[in-house]
Amino acid sequence: MRRVLCAVLAVTLGTTIAAAQNTTIIKERKEHFKKMGDTAKPANAMFKGEADFDLAAVQAALKVMQEKAAILPTLFPDDAKTGGETEALPVIWEKKADFEARFKKLGESAKAAEAAIMDEITFADTWKSVMGNCSGCHKEFRKPKS
Repeated sequence: MRRVLCAVLAVTLGTTIAAAQNTTIIKERKEHFKKMGDTAKPANAMFKGEADFDLAAVQAALKVMQEKAAILPTLFPDDAKTGGETEALPVIWEKKADFEARFKKLGESAKAAEAAIMDEITFADTWKSVMGNCSGCHKEFRKPKS
């Protein structure tokens, strides 16, 4: 009887710990995505003509994108598919190599844009391609916003 109770307790504790890890990883990746989105908002407003061009804000957004593109692929382990109100779709784990390659492409695109954007004209020519990396990934790998 004691062995059965210990086994049940061990399984319950193990499940609880795994669930806590999932929630922690999901929360961490959501924070990284939020930071990336928050720093891109001013540049997106500039691109739409809703705000004046500010090179420093654009460069800051591009640096954050590079940083997050390097970190985020590691925050989708197999034990973090569900929980924590994740917006991640199961296709991420089915197409893991493609998913990770998209982060690499985003990081490279943001780095190239950082070197290319010097003024409002080069910004207009370059920003859309950087953001295309984000939207392409959202369409395939993130639950649609309702």
